[in-house]
Amino acid sequence: MNDEIYMRRAIAAGRRLRGSTDENPSVGCVIVSDGKIVAVASTARGGRPHAETQALNMAGDAAHGATAFVSLEPCCHQGRTPPCARALIDAGIVRVVTALDDPDPRVSGGGHKLLLDAGLEVTRGVLAKQAGRELRAFLKRHMDKRAYVTLKLAVSADGKITAKPGEPTAITGEIARNRVHLLRAEADAILVGVSTVLADDPDLTCRLPGMADRSPVRIVSDSRLSIPLTSRLVETAGYVPVWIMTTPAADPEIKAALQARGVQVIECAATDDGKVKLDDMLSKLAEKGISHVLAEGGAHMARALLEADLVDEAVLLQAPRKIGPQGLAAMAGLPLDTIRASARFKQRGESEPLGVDWLAKYVRVR
Repeated sequence: MNDEIYMRRAIAAGRRLRGSTDENPSVGCVIVSDGKIVAVASTARGGRPHAETQALNMAGDAAHGATAFVSLEPCCHQGRTPPCARALIDAGIVRVVTALDDPDPRVSGGGHKLLLDAGLEVTRGVLAKQAGRELRAFLKRHMDKRAYVTLKLAVSADGKITAKPGEPTAITGEIARNRVHLLRAEADAILVGVSTVLADDPDLTCRLPGMADRSPVRIVSDSRLSIPLTSRLVETAGYVPVWIMTTPAADPEIKAALQARGVQVIECAATDDGKVKLDDMLSKLAEKGISHVLAEGGAHMARALLEADLVDEAVLLQAPRKIGPQGLAAMAGLPLDTIRASARFKQRGESEPLGVDWLAKYVRVR
Protein backbone atom coordinates (compact mmCIF):
# COMPACT_ATOMS: atom_id res chain seq x y z
CA MET A 1 0.00 0.00 0.00
CA ASN A 2 1.40 3.40 -1.01
CA ASP A 3 0.75 5.46 2.09
CA GLU A 4 1.67 8.77 0.46
CA ILE A 5 -0.98 8.45 -2.27
CA TYR A 6 -3.78 8.07 0.25
CA MET A 7 -2.36 10.68 2.62
CA ARG A 8 -2.30 13.23 -0.20
CA ARG A 9 -5.99 12.54 -0.67
CA ALA A 10 -6.62 13.01 3.05
CA ILE A 11 -4.71 16.31 3.11
CA ALA A 12 -6.63 17.53 0.06
CA ALA A 13 -9.92 16.60 1.73
CA GLY A 14 -8.98 18.62 4.81
CA ARG A 15 -8.22 21.65 2.64
CA ARG A 16 -11.81 21.90 1.36
CA LEU A 17 -13.33 23.58 4.40
CA ARG A 18 -10.32 25.47 5.69
CA GLY A 19 -11.51 28.56 7.54
CA SER A 20 -14.99 27.22 8.30
CA THR A 21 -14.36 24.72 11.13
CA ASP A 22 -14.26 27.26 13.98
CA GLU A 23 -11.59 26.48 16.58
CA ASN A 24 -11.09 22.95 15.24
CA PRO A 25 -8.56 22.11 12.53
CA SER A 26 -9.82 21.19 9.08
CA VAL A 27 -8.69 17.55 9.00
CA GLY A 28 -9.09 15.01 6.21
CA CYS A 29 -9.64 11.26 6.54
CA VAL A 30 -9.50 8.51 3.91
CA ILE A 31 -10.46 4.89 4.62
CA VAL A 32 -8.96 2.19 2.41
CA SER A 33 -10.11 -1.44 2.29
CA ASP A 34 -8.50 -4.07 0.07
CA GLY A 35 -6.71 -1.38 -1.90
CA LYS A 36 -9.87 0.62 -2.59
CA ILE A 37 -10.96 3.94 -1.13
CA VAL A 38 -14.28 3.39 0.62
CA ALA A 39 -14.63 6.81 2.29
CA VAL A 40 -13.24 10.33 2.04
CA ALA A 41 -14.31 13.01 4.53
CA SER A 42 -13.23 16.27 6.13
CA THR A 43 -14.10 18.04 9.36
CA ALA A 44 -17.60 19.47 8.96
CA ARG A 45 -18.60 23.13 8.97
CA GLY A 46 -18.47 24.46 12.50
CA GLY A 47 -15.94 21.79 13.51
CA ARG A 48 -18.36 18.89 14.15
CA PRO A 49 -18.53 16.05 13.27
CA HIS A 50 -14.84 15.32 12.89
CA ALA A 51 -13.39 13.86 9.70
CA GLU A 52 -12.88 10.36 11.14
CA THR A 53 -16.47 10.07 12.36
CA GLN A 54 -17.87 11.10 9.00
CA ALA A 55 -15.56 8.78 7.10
CA LEU A 56 -16.51 5.83 9.32
CA ASN A 57 -20.21 6.53 8.77
CA MET A 58 -19.58 6.66 5.05
CA ALA A 59 -17.58 3.43 5.01
CA GLY A 60 -20.04 1.43 7.13
CA ASP A 61 -19.13 -2.24 7.42
CA ALA A 62 -16.23 -1.74 4.98
CA ALA A 63 -14.30 -0.05 7.80
CA HIS A 64 -13.78 -3.41 9.51
CA GLY A 65 -10.23 -4.53 8.77
CA ALA A 66 -9.47 -1.32 6.84
CA THR A 67 -6.76 1.35 7.10
CA ALA A 68 -7.54 4.95 7.99
CA PHE A 69 -5.37 7.81 6.73
CA VAL A 70 -5.77 10.98 8.80
CA SER A 71 -3.93 14.28 8.33
CA LEU A 72 -3.79 14.86 12.12
CA GLU A 73 -3.58 12.56 15.11
CA PRO A 74 -7.12 11.44 16.08
CA CYS A 75 -8.46 13.04 19.24
CA CYS A 76 -8.67 11.00 22.43
CA HIS A 77 -10.61 13.32 24.74
CA GLN A 78 -14.33 13.48 25.38
CA GLY A 79 -15.68 16.77 24.11
CA ARG A 80 -19.01 17.55 22.51
CA THR A 81 -18.46 14.31 20.57
CA PRO A 82 -16.79 11.00 21.57
CA PRO A 83 -13.08 10.63 20.84
CA CYS A 84 -12.22 9.77 17.24
CA ALA A 85 -9.49 7.33 18.26
CA ARG A 86 -12.10 5.27 20.13
CA ALA A 87 -14.45 5.44 17.13
CA LEU A 88 -11.73 4.05 14.86
CA ILE A 89 -11.10 1.19 17.29
CA ASP A 90 -14.78 0.36 17.69
CA ALA A 91 -15.30 0.35 13.92
CA GLY A 92 -12.69 -2.39 13.47
CA ILE A 93 -9.99 -0.30 11.78
CA VAL A 94 -6.74 -2.28 12.02
CA ARG A 95 -4.21 0.36 10.89
CA VAL A 96 -4.07 4.13 11.23
CA VAL A 97 -1.67 6.33 9.26
CA THR A 98 -1.24 9.93 10.38
CA ALA A 99 0.71 12.91 9.08
CA LEU A 100 1.05 15.04 12.22
CA ASP A 101 0.99 14.69 15.98
CA ASP A 102 -1.67 16.93 17.52
CA PRO A 103 -0.12 19.71 19.68
CA ASP A 104 -3.41 20.28 21.51
CA PRO A 105 -2.56 19.32 25.13
CA ARG A 106 -5.85 17.41 25.36
CA VAL A 107 -4.48 15.03 22.71
CA SER A 108 -0.70 15.42 22.28
CA GLY A 109 0.21 11.76 21.72
CA GLY A 110 -2.77 10.38 23.62
CA GLY A 111 -4.63 9.53 20.43
CA HIS A 112 -1.76 7.47 19.07
CA LYS A 113 -1.32 5.78 22.45
CA LEU A 114 -5.00 4.82 22.64
CA LEU A 115 -4.77 3.24 19.19
CA LEU A 116 -1.57 1.35 20.02
CA ASP A 117 -2.93 0.11 23.35
CA ALA A 118 -5.91 -1.32 21.49
CA GLY A 119 -3.60 -3.31 19.24
CA LEU A 120 -3.87 -1.21 16.07
CA GLU A 121 -0.87 -0.65 13.85
CA VAL A 122 0.07 3.04 13.79
CA THR A 123 2.29 4.77 11.22
CA ARG A 124 3.14 8.41 11.94
CA GLY A 125 4.72 11.27 10.02
CA VAL A 126 3.60 10.45 6.47
CA LEU A 127 3.76 13.67 4.41
CA ALA A 128 4.17 15.64 7.63
CA LYS A 129 5.60 18.69 5.83
CA GLN A 130 2.65 18.94 3.43
CA ALA A 131 0.11 18.45 6.20
CA GLY A 132 1.91 20.99 8.36
CA ARG A 133 1.58 23.56 5.60
CA GLU A 134 -2.17 23.02 5.45
CA LEU A 135 -2.60 23.06 9.23
CA ARG A 136 -0.01 25.75 9.90
CA ALA A 137 -2.45 28.14 11.56
CA PHE A 138 -3.80 25.50 13.94
CA LEU A 139 -0.26 24.48 14.83
CA LYS A 140 0.74 28.11 15.43
CA ARG A 141 -2.20 28.68 17.78
CA HIS A 142 -1.37 25.67 19.95
CA MET A 143 2.42 25.81 19.83
CA ASP A 144 3.01 29.58 20.02
CA LYS A 145 -0.27 30.57 21.71
CA ARG A 146 -1.12 33.18 19.11
CA ALA A 147 -2.99 33.43 15.84
CA TYR A 148 -1.15 32.91 12.55
CA VAL A 149 -0.96 36.11 10.48
CA THR A 150 -1.16 36.39 6.71
CA LEU A 151 -0.48 39.95 5.54
CA LYS A 152 -2.25 40.81 2.29
CA LEU A 153 -1.08 43.78 0.23
CA ALA A 154 -2.48 44.90 -3.13
CA VAL A 155 0.09 47.33 -4.52
CA SER A 156 0.71 49.34 -7.64
CA ALA A 157 3.90 48.99 -9.66
CA ASP A 158 5.41 51.80 -7.59
CA GLY A 159 4.38 50.29 -4.25
CA LYS A 160 1.25 52.33 -3.47
CA ILE A 161 -2.04 51.09 -2.01
CA THR A 162 -4.22 54.09 -2.83
CA ALA A 163 -4.09 57.20 -5.02
CA LYS A 164 -4.42 59.55 -2.06
CA PRO A 165 -4.64 59.02 1.70
CA GLY A 166 -8.28 58.54 2.62
CA GLU A 167 -9.33 57.89 -0.97
CA PRO A 168 -10.23 54.26 -1.78
CA THR A 169 -8.60 53.10 -5.01
CA ALA A 170 -9.06 49.88 -6.98
CA ILE A 171 -5.44 48.85 -7.42
CA THR A 172 -5.88 45.37 -8.92
CA GLY A 173 -8.34 43.89 -11.40
CA GLU A 174 -11.36 41.67 -10.85
CA ILE A 175 -9.51 38.35 -10.96
CA ALA A 176 -7.11 39.45 -8.23
CA ARG A 177 -9.95 40.89 -6.15
CA ASN A 178 -11.79 37.57 -6.39
CA ARG A 179 -8.66 35.84 -5.10
CA VAL A 180 -8.72 38.13 -2.08
CA HIS A 181 -12.30 37.06 -1.36
CA LEU A 182 -11.15 33.44 -1.51
CA LEU A 183 -8.40 34.28 1.00
CA ARG A 184 -11.10 35.71 3.24
CA ALA A 185 -13.16 32.53 2.97
CA GLU A 186 -10.16 30.46 4.07
CA ALA A 187 -9.31 32.63 7.11
CA ASP A 188 -10.86 32.65 10.55
CA ALA A 189 -10.74 36.42 10.80
CA ILE A 190 -9.95 39.59 8.83
CA LEU A 191 -7.97 42.29 10.62
CA VAL A 192 -7.85 46.01 9.84
CA GLY A 193 -6.88 49.09 11.76
CA VAL A 194 -9.55 51.61 12.59
CA SER A 195 -7.97 54.11 10.17
CA THR A 196 -9.02 51.79 7.33
CA VAL A 197 -12.59 51.78 8.64
CA LEU A 198 -12.62 55.57 8.88
CA ALA A 199 -11.20 55.97 5.37
CA ASP A 200 -13.02 53.22 3.46
CA ASP A 201 -16.05 52.12 5.53
CA PRO A 202 -15.50 48.53 4.27
CA ASP A 203 -17.77 45.47 4.55
CA LEU A 204 -14.89 42.96 4.87
CA THR A 205 -17.11 40.07 3.80
CA CYS A 206 -16.62 37.28 1.28
CA ARG A 207 -18.55 38.29 -1.84
CA LEU A 208 -17.86 35.31 -4.07
CA PRO A 209 -21.12 33.83 -5.45
CA GLY A 210 -22.52 31.23 -3.07
CA MET A 211 -19.85 31.86 -0.43
CA ALA A 212 -21.31 34.71 1.60
CA ASP A 213 -21.68 32.37 4.56
CA ARG A 214 -17.90 31.80 4.51
CA SER A 215 -17.26 35.38 5.67
CA PRO A 216 -14.89 35.27 8.67
CA VAL A 217 -14.97 37.26 11.89
CA ARG A 218 -14.19 40.92 11.19
CA ILE A 219 -11.66 42.40 13.61
CA VAL A 220 -10.74 46.04 14.09
CA SER A 221 -7.78 47.26 16.14
CA ASP A 222 -9.14 50.43 17.71
CA SER A 223 -7.39 51.68 20.84
CA ARG A 224 -9.78 54.58 21.49
CA LEU A 225 -13.03 53.10 20.12
CA SER A 226 -13.25 55.70 17.40
CA ILE A 227 -15.16 53.44 15.01
CA PRO A 228 -18.44 55.17 14.01
CA LEU A 229 -21.63 53.53 15.23
CA THR A 230 -22.97 54.17 11.71
CA SER A 231 -20.16 52.24 9.98
CA ARG A 232 -21.05 49.25 7.84
CA LEU A 233 -19.20 46.95 10.19
CA VAL A 234 -21.22 48.02 13.23
CA GLU A 235 -24.50 48.06 11.33
CA THR A 236 -23.97 44.48 10.07
CA ALA A 237 -22.50 43.01 13.27
CA GLY A 238 -25.66 40.99 13.79
CA TYR A 239 -25.07 39.12 10.53
CA VAL A 240 -21.27 38.66 10.43
CA PRO A 241 -19.40 38.95 13.75
CA VAL A 242 -17.38 42.08 14.48
CA TRP A 243 -14.78 42.16 17.26
CA ILE A 244 -13.13 45.40 18.34
CA MET A 245 -9.73 45.02 19.99
CA THR A 246 -9.15 47.97 22.27
CA THR A 247 -7.25 49.10 25.38
CA PRO A 248 -8.15 49.72 29.03
CA ALA A 249 -8.33 53.47 28.25
CA ALA A 250 -11.34 53.04 25.95
CA ASP A 251 -14.50 54.98 26.87
CA PRO A 252 -16.89 52.61 28.72
CA GLU A 253 -19.97 54.40 27.33
CA ILE A 254 -18.83 53.86 23.74
CA LYS A 255 -18.00 50.26 24.62
CA ALA A 256 -21.54 49.74 25.92
CA ALA A 257 -23.02 51.36 22.81
CA LEU A 258 -21.05 49.04 20.54
CA GLN A 259 -21.99 45.98 22.57
CA ALA A 260 -25.64 46.99 22.36
CA ARG A 261 -25.32 46.77 18.59
CA GLY A 262 -23.89 43.25 18.72
CA VAL A 263 -20.19 44.14 18.53
CA GLN A 264 -17.85 42.19 20.81
CA VAL A 265 -15.31 44.50 22.48
CA ILE A 266 -12.14 42.81 23.72
CA GLU A 267 -9.63 44.57 25.93
CA CYS A 268 -5.92 44.11 25.20
CA ALA A 269 -2.74 45.44 26.72
CA ALA A 270 -1.61 48.84 25.49
CA THR A 271 1.76 49.94 24.15
CA ASP A 272 3.63 52.85 25.74
CA ASP A 273 1.98 55.22 23.25
CA GLY A 274 -1.51 53.89 23.99
CA LYS A 275 -2.06 51.65 20.97
CA VAL A 276 -3.27 48.05 21.02
CA LYS A 277 -0.35 45.73 21.76
CA LEU A 278 -0.44 43.46 18.73
CA ASP A 279 1.17 40.37 20.24
CA ASP A 280 -1.32 40.47 23.11
CA MET A 281 -4.14 40.93 20.62
CA LEU A 282 -3.07 37.83 18.69
CA SER A 283 -2.83 35.87 21.94
CA LYS A 284 -6.32 36.98 22.92
CA LEU A 285 -7.62 35.87 19.52
CA ALA A 286 -5.95 32.46 19.93
CA GLU A 287 -7.64 32.05 23.31
CA LYS A 288 -10.96 32.62 21.55
CA GLY A 289 -10.26 29.91 18.97
CA ILE A 290 -9.02 32.11 16.13
CA SER A 291 -6.18 30.34 14.34
CA HIS A 292 -5.70 32.29 11.11
CA VAL A 293 -5.90 36.08 10.73
CA LEU A 294 -5.83 37.75 7.32
CA ALA A 295 -4.46 41.28 7.86
CA GLU A 296 -5.84 43.49 5.10
CA GLY A 297 -5.30 47.09 6.11
CA GLY A 298 -3.95 49.55 6.25
CA ALA A 299 -0.40 50.74 5.72
CA HIS A 300 0.31 51.45 9.39
CA MET A 301 -1.09 48.07 10.45
CA ALA A 302 1.15 46.34 7.90
CA ARG A 303 4.19 48.18 9.18
CA ALA A 304 3.34 47.57 12.82
CA LEU A 305 2.90 43.83 12.29
CA LEU A 306 6.21 43.57 10.43
CA GLU A 307 8.11 45.64 12.96
CA ALA A 308 6.68 43.49 15.76
CA ASP A 309 7.84 40.38 13.86
CA LEU A 310 4.30 38.99 13.80
CA VAL A 311 3.85 38.28 10.07
CA ASP A 312 3.98 34.57 9.26
CA GLU A 313 3.09 34.82 5.59
CA ALA A 314 2.66 37.65 3.07
CA VAL A 315 0.53 37.69 -0.07
CA LEU A 316 1.52 40.45 -2.49
CA LEU A 317 -0.83 41.31 -5.34
CA GLN A 318 1.13 43.42 -7.82
CA ALA A 319 -0.66 45.60 -10.36
CA PRO A 320 1.14 46.84 -13.53
CA ARG A 321 0.13 50.51 -13.31
CA LYS A 322 1.85 53.23 -11.33
CA ILE A 323 0.04 55.61 -8.97
CA GLY A 324 2.65 58.32 -8.62
CA PRO A 325 4.31 60.15 -5.74
CA GLN A 326 1.00 61.39 -4.32
CA GLY A 327 -0.10 57.83 -3.53
CA LEU A 328 0.01 56.21 -0.11
CA ALA A 329 2.96 53.84 0.36
CA ALA A 330 1.94 50.24 1.06
CA MET A 331 3.73 49.91 4.41
CA ALA A 332 3.88 53.47 5.75
CA GLY A 333 7.49 54.04 4.76
CA LEU A 334 8.81 50.49 4.95
CA PRO A 335 10.00 49.31 1.51
CA LEU A 336 8.37 46.23 -0.01
CA ASP A 337 11.80 44.64 0.00
CA THR A 338 11.28 44.29 3.76
CA ILE A 339 9.34 41.24 2.59
CA ARG A 340 10.66 40.48 -0.88
CA ALA A 341 14.37 40.69 -0.13
CA SER A 342 14.41 39.83 3.56
CA ALA A 343 16.19 36.83 5.02
CA ARG A 344 13.12 36.48 7.23
CA PHE A 345 10.87 35.47 4.29
CA LYS A 346 11.17 33.11 1.36
CA GLN A 347 9.00 33.15 -1.73
CA ARG A 348 6.84 30.04 -2.01
CA GLY A 349 6.60 28.86 -5.59
CA GLU A 350 6.50 31.00 -8.70
CA SER A 351 4.59 34.25 -9.10
CA GLU A 352 1.07 33.54 -10.37
CA PRO A 353 -0.62 35.62 -13.09
CA LEU A 354 -4.10 36.89 -12.21
CA GLY A 355 -5.23 38.62 -15.37
CA VAL A 356 -2.93 41.65 -15.72
CA ASP A 357 -1.84 41.36 -12.08
CA TRP A 358 0.60 39.03 -10.34
CA LEU A 359 0.40 37.22 -7.01
CA ALA A 360 3.44 36.21 -4.99
CA LYS A 361 3.47 34.41 -1.64
CA TYR A 362 6.21 34.74 0.95
CA VAL A 363 6.51 32.53 4.03
CA ARG A 364 8.44 33.15 7.18
CA VAL A 365 11.57 31.05 7.44
CA ARG A 366 13.04 32.47 10.68
